[in-house]
Amino acid sequence: MPGENLTREEARERAALLSVDGYEVSLDVRSAVGGPEGDGPRTFRSVTTIRFRCNEPGASSFADLVAPRVTAVSLNGRDLDPGEVFDGSRILLEDLAADNELVVDAQCAYSRTGEGMHRFVDPEDGEVYLYTQYEPADSRRVFANFEQPDLKAPFRFEVRAPEGWTVWSNGVGEQHDGVWRFAETKPISTYITCVVAGPYHYVTDTYARELPDGTRLEIPLGALCRKGLARHFDADDVFLITKQGLDFFHEHFDYPYPFGKYDQAFVPEYNLGAMENPGLVTFREEYIFRGKVTQASYEARANVILHEMAHMWFGDLVTMVWWDDLWLKESFADFMGTFANVGATRFEDAWITFANRRKAWAYRADQLPSTHPITADIRDLQDAKLNFDGITYAKGASVLKQLVAYVGQDAFLEGARRYFKRHAYGNTRLGDLLAVLGETSGRDMGAWARSWLQTAGVNALTPQVLLDADGRIDELAVVQEAAESHPELRPHRVAVGLYRRSQVGALERYARAEVDVDGARTVVAELAGQDAPELVLVNDDDLTFCKIRFDDTSLATLREHLGALTDPLARALCWSALWNLTRDALLPAREFVDLVLRFGGRETDIGVLQMLHAWAQSALVHYVAPEWRAAAGTALAQGALTELRQAEPGSEHQLAWARFFAATASAPADLELLRGLLEGTEEIAGLDVDQELRWAFLEPLATYGAADEKVLAAELARDDTASGKRHQVRCLAARPSAAVKAQAWAQVVESDALSNALVEATIAGFERPSQRELLAPYAEKYFAAIGRVWRERSIQIGMDVVRGLFPALQDSPETLAATDAWLAAHEDAPPALRRLVLEARDDLARALRGQECDAAVGAA
Repeated sequence: MPGENLTREEARERAALLSVDGYEVSLDVRSAVGGPEGDGPRTFRSVTTIRFRCNEPGASSFADLVAPRVTAVSLNGRDLDPGEVFDGSRILLEDLAADNELVVDAQCAYSRTGEGMHRFVDPEDGEVYLYTQYEPADSRRVFANFEQPDLKAPFRFEVRAPEGWTVWSNGVGEQHDGVWRFAETKPISTYITCVVAGPYHYVTDTYARELPDGTRLEIPLGALCRKGLARHFDADDVFLITKQGLDFFHEHFDYPYPFGKYDQAFVPEYNLGAMENPGLVTFREEYIFRGKVTQASYEARANVILHEMAHMWFGDLVTMVWWDDLWLKESFADFMGTFANVGATRFEDAWITFANRRKAWAYRADQLPSTHPITADIRDLQDAKLNFDGITYAKGASVLKQLVAYVGQDAFLEGARRYFKRHAYGNTRLGDLLAVLGETSGRDMGAWARSWLQTAGVNALTPQVLLDADGRIDELAVVQEAAESHPELRPHRVAVGLYRRSQVGALERYARAEVDVDGARTVVAELAGQDAPELVLVNDDDLTFCKIRFDDTSLATLREHLGALTDPLARALCWSALWNLTRDALLPAREFVDLVLRFGGRETDIGVLQMLHAWAQSALVHYVAPEWRAAAGTALAQGALTELRQAEPGSEHQLAWARFFAATASAPADLELLRGLLEGTEEIAGLDVDQELRWAFLEPLATYGAADEKVLAAELARDDTASGKRHQVRCLAARPSAAVKAQAWAQVVESDALSNALVEATIAGFERPSQRELLAPYAEKYFAAIGRVWRERSIQIGMDVVRGLFPALQDSPETLAATDAWLAAHEDAPPALRRLVLEARDDLARALRGQECDAAVGAA
């Protein structure tokens, strides 16, 4: 990997020297089908012509290309020896003219890791499917280029494909004599070019609207997936959300969609959620649901569709200069995804999901040792790859929500409109956005940016309530705290809500005040004289990014009456705050588990309920004291089964509790019930055990040795699909056998034969919380292997292995010491690798503190 890196300084120097006029890329992917070509990777021909200018004639530079073989290179008609100018990742370009033409003829490798030109063979019917994925810098695995976001150019693609295939790219395509030729794109960055090819199932529609100048805008819409998923593909709903989003963004951005058509491809073995390639957005195919899912899944898909659509303006039309300002696109898209979901679709409560799920990702990331300002210091491409994180996405979006509260929605959107018009098809930095927001809001954006964008860490806000002799509020203040490692106190625009129980027992808000919290202590004068509250909720309505804390009275109220809180957003905020208290070892994990058991069944928001299930599992695995772990697991499984039996037949709550029961089941009677539901000898009214739920029930059976290889093979025969294969691989690796674990470890760590999706599935099966003793020998092996894995494997697989196989289940001071020893002995390891290990160490240390907190309560 290091030989393929690119530093920020190198990119700056090249951008100062070169400007690109256009690319012509010709790919021949007929080699994707048929038998292997012999030794070495399967390859395809890639011929690239780049026209570019150099403002210092005679200077030298380089083009980027990662390929097994380069056949020919010519610069300005002069043939260059590939053996002399190509080193495996760069092509040396010497003695450049003012105007230049570079032609590179190469054999590029198909990918099995989701990076570059990914090749997938469908086990169901043997069909081959291709797609590209580049961000941040993998287009150089498909064609020669200048791989950095600020060297934008128009692109023309042509693709020779096997007979019977369809090919898509960013522009509109036509086929003549077996060659697909695509319209030239607008000036875009290399990382958002795209090619999708294969016998995909394709559905079309059209979007139209009248623009303010009276002209009519028509956008051809397309949606595609593998043929094997066509029967599950609800393209109508995808098009519905797409049209609602296009209406919303046209109304708010006042800049017509600039990229012609709008195809959306759902592709196999995808590493990400989706990618904003203009005119050809790619998504992971798991967003096509093979079985019954809850509305939370449909809401999540809609959010991703709208997130990627927002990128057409934030990221594609206007792009950051370098990855330091990745937030300029990702934070905005993350914010706009929810903003549009609420404003344009049926998912009017999407801010609840944002508060509960997206911000949980941000809170964790912002407390890791690797936390960074939203505007990050990205030294090179490895840094960039790791910064697609909870800070850049969810914290950035949270801060933009705070910004809307700070400057007002109208000023914010007017700033966006000016930003697009001023910088269309260009590249920007932080100052460019702050300039337009300062113009439209009249506020000093510099101070706001210094506090929110250029410092790291999350503040905690705690209410202090003083009552007078009559039991009314004499003074209510908000106390702001920061971690010692990141001591910044920030300005927060917050709402403070006061809650009490009604005569019928409902916990409801009776007073609210907005206030600008600034400094260590802020008095909320407007609430003086109010009746004494049972609950004070700082950051009511979720206006800012902070950890909510409670005073003693409020916490006692939640312990007894959390389920009586009627407002779903307030309830979600309280659950999130209680989970943060658990992670911070301020609330014993057994108390959080008890709260879920007592009040989870009353949660009406299905997304919040599913998040509670995930948090309860995490509490069980990581934060509960080891001596109480078995009892906690039994309690959760029994609680889940009770709720499952009581849930409305056929409801999404029933489905959520069924999945949670399967995830927590371990007792013989529970496993027998799961087996009976699979075999049809047991029944729960209204519960449809479809194929996806069958695999969910089989997983615990495999984990506890109640489903062997023969049973899993029979299930694969029943579901002989790509999805079925991933499920089977995960279940096979979950079996409680030393030989099984050794095989799984070897397949992932010692071999690169598995695709990215099967690596992910194998790791998921390998790491079983109930198999701590079985996995103990792999702690030492992990630290011995990760340096080699990082050197030899792609960065995506390296990340999967280093994160996924860290011995977190060996949760002891000894594992912490082993981690520290590795870090001390490898100070010169690649920074990105050290970051991953440091993050895993921090999670482990946090788990040990949580277990200590929980044990103290158990001993009391």
